[in-house]
Amino acid sequence: MDLSERQFEIITAAGKLLTRSGVMGLTIKNLAKEMQFSESAIYRHFSSKEEIIVSMLYYLAYDMDNRFTQAMNKSEDTETRFLKLFRNQAAFFTENPYFVIVVFSDGLLEESERINKAITKIMETKISHLMPIIVSGQKNGFLKTDLTPEELVHIIMGTFRLLMYKWRISNFEFNLKARNDKMLQSLLTLIKK
Repeated sequence: MDLSERQFEIITAAGKLLTRSGVMGLTIKNLAKEMQFSESAIYRHFSSKEEIIVSMLYYLAYDMDNRFTQAMNKSEDTETRFLKLFRNQAAFFTENPYFVIVVFSDGLLEESERINKAITKIMETKISHLMPIIVSGQKNGFLKTDLTPEELVHIIMGTFRLLMYKWRISNFEFNLKARNDKMLQSLLTLIKK
């Protein structure tokens, strides 16, 4: 990810602003005020609010890929790797809820092809780490084989996405890590052989 230190500071400040004020509160004017910069200082690093959001989403995909790569050990069993993947993500979102705001904000998806592409990149990144776990779990007899790996990934990703959406619309009121663990156990009950 090719972000300067200042750009990273800006997307972090944008995240804090999103958490407090939502997408509508994220304006260049409010961001400049948050950072005690002039608006022109923000524009030196990003051309628009859209570019800031797109950068946040690509950063999320990049960071996710790095975190998952470092956390995963291919010699671990299927269940351990499966749990690690989703626990890692829940821990990250608990610390950085503004990424959930960006991904799940109504209105953003229709507005920008660039934002849609960045969200697609996030999904592709997650799938690239989940798919090998599912495939190996089916090969070693841990997971059911009556559904294809693609179908299982779709079900699992949809379940996780619904949990994130519920957390977002509840204004982050419930314990994401605890709900995530309960969801993971339910999913394993359904997909384990």
